[in-house]
Amino acid sequence: MTLAAPLALLKEARARFTQREIASHVGKDIKTVRRWEKGDTPCPAMLEPALRDLLHGTMRTHAGTAGGASQFRFIDLFAGIGGIRMGFEAHGGECVFTSEWNEFSTRTYRENYAAGADHALIGDIVSFPAEEVPSHDVLLGGFPCQPFSIAGVSKKNAMGRPHGFECTTQGTLFFDVARIIAAKRPAAFLLENVKNLLSHDKGRTFDVILQTLRDELGYEVHYRVVDGQHFTPQHRERIIIVGFRGKTSFSWDDLRLPESGPRLSAILHRTDGTEPVLPWDHDRFFDHAARCVQPKYTLTPKLWTYLQNYAEKHRAAGNGFGFGMAYPQSVTRTLSARYHKDGSEILVYQGEALRPRRLTPRECARLMGFPDTFQIPVSDTQAYRQFGNSVVMPVMQEVARIMLPHVQALLAEESPRGSKQKLALYA
Repeated sequence: MTLAAPLALLKEARARFTQREIASHVGKDIKTVRRWEKGDTPCPAMLEPALRDLLHGTMRTHAGTAGGASQFRFIDLFAGIGGIRMGFEAHGGECVFTSEWNEFSTRTYRENYAAGADHALIGDIVSFPAEEVPSHDVLLGGFPCQPFSIAGVSKKNAMGRPHGFECTTQGTLFFDVARIIAAKRPAAFLLENVKNLLSHDKGRTFDVILQTLRDELGYEVHYRVVDGQHFTPQHRERIIIVGFRGKTSFSWDDLRLPESGPRLSAILHRTDGTEPVLPWDHDRFFDHAARCVQPKYTLTPKLWTYLQNYAEKHRAAGNGFGFGMAYPQSVTRTLSARYHKDGSEILVYQGEALRPRRLTPRECARLMGFPDTFQIPVSDTQAYRQFGNSVVMPVMQEVARIMLPHVQALLAEESPRGSKQKLALYA
């Protein structure tokens, strides 16, 4: 056996694992792995079978964060408050890496997910080395949309400049998604963004994204706009982009989208005495003794007058701008991150004798599909921003359901035991 084979396998492993992970797997320290990689020390023969086992064993059962056995590993980029994570954990996933830069979002994230977690929550992903991201089966990311450079690759080649996704996406946060996919080669990814990403810059931005994912990174890519109102009483259209490292039979037709979703009454605080008393909320949002929403959420006379005058002004000008009144049988407008300012897009009707009110942060959590066990440790202003920037969690859970059998199949094909190692990822 020559030493070239272990060295080649080490290079392959370093594209998907950190030096620390390799060292732990082969029973050596990081300095030894670093010397092998630099060529300072010859790779021993024992390294070849150990690395083959590492490369082909990434779908084995891992210790889950909830105390059970997880069935796949994922990373959570631009995590926000973890709505995408929650959807994938529902199908047995284990989060092994999290990145979120906003200090208030990380506070909420830690409060709900960090207990017992065995990985750090890092801040800005831009400065984080891709090779230090742990190996994972699925990459998740609700990346922000930023302007893209559309410079021609052929021109860059002629000038001897970088090409591919490094050229067309450098300086955008999508570039950080791309560089991690390129370095770690996960079996699949899910990216989420606003619907307008499709039309941004006359469609050129989205073309660059598809070119990067399909042509530069070599993934099979599928995308679809999904409206959250199938699962919660909110009209919220978001584009979901999923990709796979190999050929699959994935189809959006497998989504189970209820034709008639819930209405606003399903998420409002109940005034009939059945509103649950949550120990993490107490009476912060709802006065259980008086059986009513706290008065501070009702609009002040000044703000209500302003919103009515603003709406009338735009109606007279033939514009559609104005507040959105929501009733028990309504499906609301899209909750935005600016909801804390005046609540105008979703005002809850309280009868003719009362001014309308904002949704409480707990009701916003429900509107986004988060369970009542989800804790809100930040101020109302920050909570409104967080839920307005989040995802409809049940949508993510449903997309995870149809993705994971294909992730399973891809990883089983790469396993030396083939289909015998398949896992039952969903019911």
